[in-house]
Amino acid sequence: MSRPVLLCYITDRTQFPGDETSRRRRLLDKIAEAARWGIDYIQLREKDLSTRDLEQLAAQALNGIREQTLATRNSVLGTRNWSAETRNPILETRLLINSRTDIALAADADGAHLRADDVSPTIAHRVASLARGRNARHEAQEFVIGISCHSPAEVAQAAAEGADFALFAPIFEKRDLPEARPAGLGALRQACQHRIPVLALGGVTMENARACFEAGAAGIAAIRLFQENDIRRVVATLRGL
Repeated sequence: MSRPVLLCYITDRTQFPGDETSRRRRLLDKIAEAARWGIDYIQLREKDLSTRDLEQLAAQALNGIREQTLATRNSVLGTRNWSAETRNPILETRLLINSRTDIALAADADGAHLRADDVSPTIAHRVASLARGRNARHEAQEFVIGISCHSPAEVAQAAAEGADFALFAPIFEKRDLPEARPAGLGALRQACQHRIPVLALGGVTMENARACFEAGAAGIAAIRLFQENDIRRVVATLRGL
């Protein structure tokens, strides 16, 4: 594949066994693993948490992501003997908070992921710009807005309103929601005609991911695909298609 593949891990700590403490610990470990192996976006989607708990979890996740990014950068710089001034090609994993732009800003996350019926990406970008002001880190890395879409028309609207990427779902039948009607590859192909990166979501596996790319998807978003598997192997497989 000639173009870069975007990957988005959507979290769900309730799928881990154990009590709440162990679930959070395993989730943070999985987030760090995702950052270690180059997942582009991690969408923190823990909808049952209180505002305070979600903000705390976001801060812990960010610490883990940035530690992994720094370790990877130092490793590459060391092995290639690059100077500190050399532009580093490693892209940071970006943490997005699901449907809570306010918490994303409070926790200094990298962006937010919006529902289709949420505030418009235009408004979210404007609020983030006003709230964050000007500083070195934020000038170098813009506040990212992703949005969930369920029809090609919604993707067109997301592109017009300045979203940075769209998750288009569900592509295939989901085992936990067999009653949800899949959009299918034809609708995905139509959605990918618009000028915005579209990531395929919903029932995507390593076996059917190629079909999504052939339909024009810029990448893959998933919960179980990343959360239940060795992320290094998943990333290598998807980016090798």
